[in-house]
Amino acid sequence: MAAGIRGIRGPRPAGPEATYAPGPAGQDVGEGDGRGERGDGREPGGSPGGREAPEGAGKAPEPRSPRAGRGPRPSLPRELLLVTALFLVYKFGRLFANGHETRAFRNADRVWDAERALRLPSEETVQHLLLHGEPLVRAANTYYAAVHFPATIAFLVWLYLRRPAHYLWSRRVLALLTGAALALHLLMPLAPPRMLAATGLIDTARVYGPSVYGAVPETDSMANQFAAMPSLHFGWALMVAIGLIAATRSRLRVLWLLHPLFTLLVIVGTANHYWFDALAATALLGLALLAVRAPGRRTAPPPVHRPFGTAPLPVGALR
Repeated sequence: MAAGIRGIRGPRPAGPEATYAPGPAGQDVGEGDGRGERGDGREPGGSPGGREAPEGAGKAPEPRSPRAGRGPRPSLPRELLLVTALFLVYKFGRLFANGHETRAFRNADRVWDAERALRLPSEETVQHLLLHGEPLVRAANTYYAAVHFPATIAFLVWLYLRRPAHYLWSRRVLALLTGAALALHLLMPLAPPRMLAATGLIDTARVYGPSVYGAVPETDSMANQFAAMPSLHFGWALMVAIGLIAATRSRLRVLWLLHPLFTLLVIVGTANHYWFDALAATALLGLALLAVRAPGRRTAPPPVHRPFGTAPLPVGALR
């Protein structure tokens, strides 16, 4: 009687009841329930309904390897051309925003008033910290003039040699950030706080040196001094820190954030940028990071097609 109860697992007792008849596929099928030797509908070593479980079913996701960013290295001549073009677009593309001095000063008044309405700390507070000693303010001016480009180039070179996949990711993010920033420079020319009399700030680079800008902004042929928002000094520095944190595994890698922190204090303290300039750069960088898939980021698995009426897959089968 026990052999006739459907769903009871375990071997069936030998006897005349345990007779078998050939099934439609040439397999032996028991007389009791027509499902095979197991009463739960499983083939020996199989899954319900005779379906095999998908490969990797029930396995835990594999942890990211520290070498996840070491993919194939892109062509060096091609990358040199692309990176050189990126720097040239940054350097000379800003010049197209020249000739809008009136709009630039009007926008500067609005930005300054908006920061005061939001009760943001005054840029003058940071500048007073730098003005405690001439060596300190000179160091800040030198950091602003000499660290921006070399740090970004060194960052890209190291990634290209040691983490090619992270290099491609970072280069694409920087290109998007730079393009969006240049578009904003054209749409919203902005005079820096060192040019705005209402701020009470001084041009530390002109007074103490060194300076990277011409004495007369309107005739400066090397840089557009009315392209304060967003601050690519801060945007690039923040991307350098994020890229190095993502590409390295040291417990101290969070210290790379000191670079954008120092850059923020420098660009504000030297009166080259407002707080809003750094906030705008951060927002644009966030959008660029969302648009470019980072190395090692897992994507959703493709949907598994199952015929209508089949049983659901076991838990963990799609992991």
